[in-house]
Amino acid sequence: MPVLHSTKNLKIVEPATADRTGVGIFEYTDNYTVFHYGRMPDPISGKGEATCRMAVFNFRMLQAAGVPTHFRRFLPPNRIEFDLARLPERLPEPGTGRLAGNTLIPVQVLVRNELPQGSSVHRRLASGTLTLDEVGLPALPNIGERLQPPLIEFATMFEPVNRFVSRSEAVQLAGLSAGQLRVMSDIAVKANEVLAGHAERVGFTLSDGKAEFLLTNDAHIVLADSPGTPDEARLLFNGVHCGKQVLRNWYVNNGLEVPTGRLIAEGVPRNLWPEPAPLPAAFLPVMSDLYRSLSQAWTGERLWNAPSLDDATRAVTEVIGR
Repeated sequence: MPVLHSTKNLKIVEPATADRTGVGIFEYTDNYTVFHYGRMPDPISGKGEATCRMAVFNFRMLQAAGVPTHFRRFLPPNRIEFDLARLPERLPEPGTGRLAGNTLIPVQVLVRNELPQGSSVHRRLASGTLTLDEVGLPALPNIGERLQPPLIEFATMFEPVNRFVSRSEAVQLAGLSAGQLRVMSDIAVKANEVLAGHAERVGFTLSDGKAEFLLTNDAHIVLADSPGTPDEARLLFNGVHCGKQVLRNWYVNNGLEVPTGRLIAEGVPRNLWPEPAPLPAAFLPVMSDLYRSLSQAWTGERLWNAPSLDDATRAVTEVIGR
């Protein structure tokens, strides 16, 4: 199983087989990713441990609420052990059968509680690649307006740039039955309820998040990866993004976005892509404080001499912007 999660390193302890779940270890690093580029030039000190501790907290909270996950145990300070699945030997094609067991499902579920600045829905509506009818909305919600019920979307996972797909296409691409896809959706919605409820209790807004899944050898669907962390979800505090959206905005606002979609479409080899511009030095301690402050506020742990989240988000808006 190759390392797909470029903010984490993977160690395989026991390989997965067709009839046996394996064991893997994720090491959460200080790297961040934007624009489907992969690891960006500047590691952010403390991000890995802060994100890992949030993931552990979330897995335990989800499991207590009855959500099945692949989490096994925490290996402090920045690693988790988990049930390891195989990658699909090949991506299912329409009508070719079902996904084998102990396999990572090649479709992810996105749950949107609102459409904040930076949501791809705004961009897709503006470009005409998405309509309000397709997502079941009578009108475009205001920034910060809660969606009732949440908007559910599906996207591919193993393509150079993942793309959104319809529910019917998701069934075929995932190699699942329609019933299994409903189970996947239901688990994603339940996880979102648990995470969004906790976010509200501790003063955050969970705008959206993605959920990845594996199919066990006995056909159970299990939540995987790192739900509810700033690498997999949009968390806001007093309207300020608490994660990589802050850095994505800086690149876009300064005309420094790496056009990975165009480069892939034009067939430009990966080794010929332009190097992303490094972040200004003043950004790194601000982002380091933000991740640590976020983790402390979310988990209740006080492990670092991090500022309050009020101070950390104020620094973000002053130094980087929202």
